[in-house]
Amino acid sequence: MRRTGHTAPRMSSAIYKSSTGWAVVKAMELLALEGKIKEKTYGKQKIYFADQAQFADVSDTDLKGMDSQISELGAEAQSLTQSCKQLDAELKELNSSLTAEEMMSEIQELKAECSGYRARLEKIKAATNHVTPEEKEKVYKERTVYVKEWKKRKRLASDMIDSILEGYPKSKKEFLDEVGVETDEDCKVVVPST
Repeated sequence: MRRTGHTAPRMSSAIYKSSTGWAVVKAMELLALEGKIKEKTYGKQKIYFADQAQFADVSDTDLKGMDSQISELGAEAQSLTQSCKQLDAELKELNSSLTAEEMMSEIQELKAECSGYRARLEKIKAATNHVTPEEKEKVYKERTVYVKEWKKRKRLASDMIDSILEGYPKSKKEFLDEVGVETDEDCKVVVPST
């Protein structure tokens, strides 16, 4: 059995800083005055320990019995802690899973969504106006040609307007208003990329 003393700071930290160091020192001194604990001074430090005279002598057999009982209780506590952890994990899993009513509701929603997709698929399959890859390629090529022509004509018109404006006394905007020309920018149109 451990029969070592403790200093007041060690006692203060042992009770998880719930009391100040001075309160622990005063309490220890009071207990020493009452004779419940013993006090020894080593230099500037005071050491406090339990007065062993107030306890009955314990035989080695009793000590071994207590040690085995401590071991058994420790193992039981560890087993109970592990069991609690498993039960907590089970509880979390059960809390995160759906109830039967929630599951049925979820199934109904998924079935409704699935039937909507089936109806849409049937409409697409039933349509007779499918575009073949050749037709699609032809449309893209025509678009490219038209966009190139658009850019070319826009550049030619811009060059023509710029050459007229060299000798024109008014601003470009006034000239375009006078002539009645609407630009792509006026109509908020952007030339697509090819």
